[in-house]
Amino acid sequence: MADELSNRGKPGGSPCEPGASPARAGRPIIVQKYGGSSVADVDRIGKVADRVVAAKRAGNDVVVVVSAMGKTTDGLLALARQVAGAGGAGGAASDPPRRELDMLLSTGERVSMALLSIAIQARGFEAISFTGSQSGILTNDRHFDARIIEVRPFRIEDELARGRIVIVAGYQGMSYRREITTLGRGGSDTTAVALAAALRAERCEIYSDVDGVYSADPRVVPDARHLPELDCAVLQEMAECGAKVVCAQAVEWARRSGVALYARSTFDAGPGARETVVRRFASGTAPPTIAARAIVAEGNVVLARVPGGHRLDALLRAAGELGVSFRDLSFGPGGGAFVLPLLNVPDWQGAKRQLTALAPSLELVEGLASVSVVGDGLTATAEPLARFLDVLERSGVVPRFTVAGPLRLGALVDAADAADVAAAQRQLHAAFVEG
Repeated sequence: MADELSNRGKPGGSPCEPGASPARAGRPIIVQKYGGSSVADVDRIGKVADRVVAAKRAGNDVVVVVSAMGKTTDGLLALARQVAGAGGAGGAASDPPRRELDMLLSTGERVSMALLSIAIQARGFEAISFTGSQSGILTNDRHFDARIIEVRPFRIEDELARGRIVIVAGYQGMSYRREITTLGRGGSDTTAVALAAALRAERCEIYSDVDGVYSADPRVVPDARHLPELDCAVLQEMAECGAKVVCAQAVEWARRSGVALYARSTFDAGPGARETVVRRFASGTAPPTIAARAIVAEGNVVLARVPGGHRLDALLRAAGELGVSFRDLSFGPGGGAFVLPLLNVPDWQGAKRQLTALAPSLELVEGLASVSVVGDGLTATAEPLARFLDVLERSGVVPRFTVAGPLRLGALVDAADAADVAAAQRQLHAAFVEG
């Protein structure tokens, strides 16, 4: 992807080999990211400012990445859909264009960055806010779920050298065509980790309303366990299948660049506060051959079934052009299937019409959720998969599609009865994690 850019200017800053040097010798750089709940109102922005100032007083150069306030992104997306639906030709509803969504949604983080900079300056410290494009975050030309292809943090380095705290709007960048792009749900995490890699930061701290990663969603599984340490491979698998503490693209950046992640709660700053530390390779003793770490669920996924004889490459190429990603592909002479997660697909109805027009025999099963066991060595023997299927059967859940790999056992199930899906998560947790 590097050759998609021209006139690069200064060398360095690539995803795998960050070339930037620390802004000031002897002062470690720390990148902190604060989620929407952390900056949801003026009082919380003030508390974040106090935490940032404390990190600066401790002798660090500090870069802060912020999300939009509270549910701002959801509100803007709903507003765009309302406007698009009200003006469709002949009264027909339409999807908002992805480019315009990026222009709209990127404003949420700009509000947060400016307010936090003002709050820090009110505390007597110099601060400056930057958008994603001003920060040197360059992406491919895909709207709504763009991928970062290079970071050029030269303006950030200059301001750190002047002693300022730098506040960056997360979730956004600029394509090589100079278009504003956004990075998909959880994209502020990716902004933070990519900047930490490019700046060779000492660490990247991810702050949210939870104190790290758990073995399941505590709101669904009351016995979920806090995980003090994880390796990047396991957390990335969890994030790909629905875990929301750190987004999958951010974990991928951390794995490739070697950046250590610290997932913490914004609201628990006392001594002994819990956290989850994520590294490329977790420390400690080697796990047993089979070690389930977490149960993860994700809603709003679609199962695509393709009959034999159809050209799969043409279908997948069309999905890519429509901005629809896929996973868990299986295909042979008799046909195949794959999974379409819709988290970052704001225009699914239009995309579905185009996919079925290209392949009229394509079957799309909607209204599904995925339930997964994530861990190590899950296909070392047949027993874990057999146990997985047995637990689902005893939960009254019938899998529509099942996948098995060393890091994950997964199934697509009907999402209509949320209570059944939640019960399956609890029973899987008891059978794999607690057991």
